[in-house]
Amino acid sequence: MLNELDGSDSCLDLVLDRLDQAVHVINCEGITIYYNQTAAEVEGLQATEVMGKHVLQVYPSLTLETSSLMEVLATGKPVLDQQQTIVSRTGRIITIHYSTFPLYREGILVGACDLSRDITKIKEMSDRVMDLQAVLLDKKSTNFKKAKKTEISFAKYTFNDIIGSHDLMVKLKVVSQRVASTSSPVLVIGETGAGKELVVQSIHNASSRKDGPFVAQNCAAFPATLLESILFGTVKGSFTGAEDRPGLFELADRGTLFLDEINSMPMELQSKLLRVLQDGTLRRLGDNKVREVDTRVIACTNVDPQEAVRKKELRIDLYYRLNVVALQVPSLRERKSDIAALVEHFIMVYNAKIGRSVQKISEEVDQAFLKYSWPGNVRELQHAIEHAMNIVSGHIIEIEHIPEHLRNYDDDHSREIYCQLNGKSLPEILGTVERSALLHALERSEGNISKAALSLGIPRQTIQYKLKIYGLLRRNKKDDSLLGGDCIEKT
Repeated sequence: MLNELDGSDSCLDLVLDRLDQAVHVINCEGITIYYNQTAAEVEGLQATEVMGKHVLQVYPSLTLETSSLMEVLATGKPVLDQQQTIVSRTGRIITIHYSTFPLYREGILVGACDLSRDITKIKEMSDRVMDLQAVLLDKKSTNFKKAKKTEISFAKYTFNDIIGSHDLMVKLKVVSQRVASTSSPVLVIGETGAGKELVVQSIHNASSRKDGPFVAQNCAAFPATLLESILFGTVKGSFTGAEDRPGLFELADRGTLFLDEINSMPMELQSKLLRVLQDGTLRRLGDNKVREVDTRVIACTNVDPQEAVRKKELRIDLYYRLNVVALQVPSLRERKSDIAALVEHFIMVYNAKIGRSVQKISEEVDQAFLKYSWPGNVRELQHAIEHAMNIVSGHIIEIEHIPEHLRNYDDDHSREIYCQLNGKSLPEILGTVERSALLHALERSEGNISKAALSLGIPRQTIQYKLKIYGLLRRNKKDDSLLGGDCIEKT
């Protein structure tokens, strides 16, 4: 055995694979020529995915300027004792401590070698300790007592909580992590349930503001007058019962203010928001004093912002100000390859929460999940798994355990719609698709308007308006259902 290993490359491979450090070697062209087992385990990759590939191809979050291996190739000088957070090709966020050395042969630079350790868990633990210290300190201040009555909270999600290795998700994480290092406003766009708030909280926790407050406010939750006082604060006497009270902008000073459903904010308030974004100053309601705030605003919308501008739901100047950085969160139907990982995660969560020992879903359930269109996105998938976990008694989720609408879903309905679109104008196509979607939702909800609205992810008032437009509304006021089959005129 010793004779076989003596003097061979296999001996060196065995030694390097047993190191607790990740070893990554590239040649002078940036191509990986050695990648040990520890590096593969740390980064969640196979050696075959890295060997023979350019380092920037493997790590999409890095550039020529930010890759230490490429820097060492360019300068010929070592980079010692550094810390870096990267996004691997699988979408995992990793924090590493590393040193990178140039490799010379007879005085000629032939490559670079990176030695690193995964300190992700250590960093996360350190961050949590710092957060706890901040809480303990804030509890002693009057500001904390005031803040407890508001929606101020600590963002708990990080980029590693966003599950998915689809190219769209990897790209989203890469861009979001870069955005986190700035203080520019951000507009996050995505369908209901796609995970917009996870992205927002992750940006906050990856930023220099992570030790500051994270304040969330849904702009559709309050009428204009109340929302104005909530956001900008009040002074005593500005209206009956008003007191000197800071608004959410002041409470989020040196932190992040998350404004959800920004398109639902009244237009007159949008102009005041624009002034804060431009000048960093505000006036409390009824006050003449100008106050400075250092608050980063991240806004979300579940509708196309350009469509919201066209419908005069969003000011065009505010849209341009927020759209400095726009992040699109993909729907689940755009990244169905991530369903398996999401299912595994939710099974693990509910095993712990409700005391089950489920191991996986059946092949039939897997095919049903891949076939379904997921209008409710990741949130709907989570609820489907939760539903199944409450019913299942064994170790495998079978088809009978998942919600009925998933078992009975048939995409033949979609094909019927497309067959109706030939030769029609765009407004006619949109009308046909919308009417068909309304009919399908009503059929699945057995005529219940509220349930149909929920399945389509739109407010009940909106679906009533659209049903009226298409002549489908004849409502039973007693049970919120449509009266008789004649109210649904199928085409």
